[in-house]
Amino acid sequence: MFKVNWKRAVIKVGSSLIAPNNNQCSQEYLRPIAQFISDSRKQGKEVILVSSGSVAAGKGKIAFKHHPSIVEKQAMAAIGQTQMMANWASLFDFDCAQILLTSDDLHNRTRYVNIKNTLRELLKNNALPIVNENDTVAINELKVGDNDNLAAYTALVAEADTLIICSDIKGLYDADPRKNPAAQLIPEVSVIDDRIYLLAGGAGSDVGTGGMKTKIQAAQKCVDSGIQTLIVNGRDPSVFTDLAMGHSPGTLFKPNKTLDNARDNWLRHTLKTKGSIEIDLGAKQALLEKGASLLPSGIIKVSGQFMSGEAVNVSYKNTPIAKGIVLYSGSDLTAIKGLNSQKIEATLGYTFGGVAIHRDDLVLL
Repeated sequence: MFKVNWKRAVIKVGSSLIAPNNNQCSQEYLRPIAQFISDSRKQGKEVILVSSGSVAAGKGKIAFKHHPSIVEKQAMAAIGQTQMMANWASLFDFDCAQILLTSDDLHNRTRYVNIKNTLRELLKNNALPIVNENDTVAINELKVGDNDNLAAYTALVAEADTLIICSDIKGLYDADPRKNPAAQLIPEVSVIDDRIYLLAGGAGSDVGTGGMKTKIQAAQKCVDSGIQTLIVNGRDPSVFTDLAMGHSPGTLFKPNKTLDNARDNWLRHTLKTKGSIEIDLGAKQALLEKGASLLPSGIIKVSGQFMSGEAVNVSYKNTPIAKGIVLYSGSDLTAIKGLNSQKIEATLGYTFGGVAIHRDDLVLL
């Protein structure tokens, strides 16, 4: 087995584990997963859970004839979501927090930042975020039903270093183990190429395992951003014993860059700046020497029209030294520049927190 170390992980649990009979929730396979999450948190690690199962959990509550329609599935999800959350909450002695997302939430810049801030605050307060698609309203997402890629997006927005996909199969094989008893597990993948997608059930494949393609898509999103990804058998309790010991009991997809570089590249090259912030010497030293967040007290000038969640250059004596994502709009920062963070709410009438740019959303130039 390959060694696996991590500090913040997203764990994805599919419907086949939540509702193995495709009808109502069960704890049959969830107890070892819950124990692993609890033990990991006690070790100081952070966990975010992405859980499928709301439609399956509510399936027995809505009448339908043959195949449920989209509207019927949405009604099932509305009932099943509460049952799925209650099922998880009963396995823990700490707070669980529900987060329902759509694809639009993840691709809208402002909402993306809000999701990141919410996850950060929940983890700070020792709650377990439980993420699922908002199946009651997201018609397109409901048709896809793809929580593997949702888990990958969650890992990206949470800046996790690891994604663990709990499936009903041990990992990626060189053939479909359900049809070919001689199929061999592939313990490690360093490069995700066309050959891997063929094994996962890509176009022209006759060996792919059902449901594996979206898992490979999720893995590629993560490894391209510096996040290691594992596919493991969530039905095998020994898997979580191995994970707790730092071993990979399934298929490990190795990242092709470091997490910090991936985030820095995203901030530095992808996001377009919408304005600039001029800071004083104290703020410059705090950013460069202490790795601190940028506080309003260190801002002396704001230029440009930008909204919360957009990127700006941070300059000292008109020379850019950093780039980051602001928590406040340009007009808000103009109003609170030079002020102590405790005076933000009194000045604006609300607050998004005490920093103008969080250190996690800032890259030095």
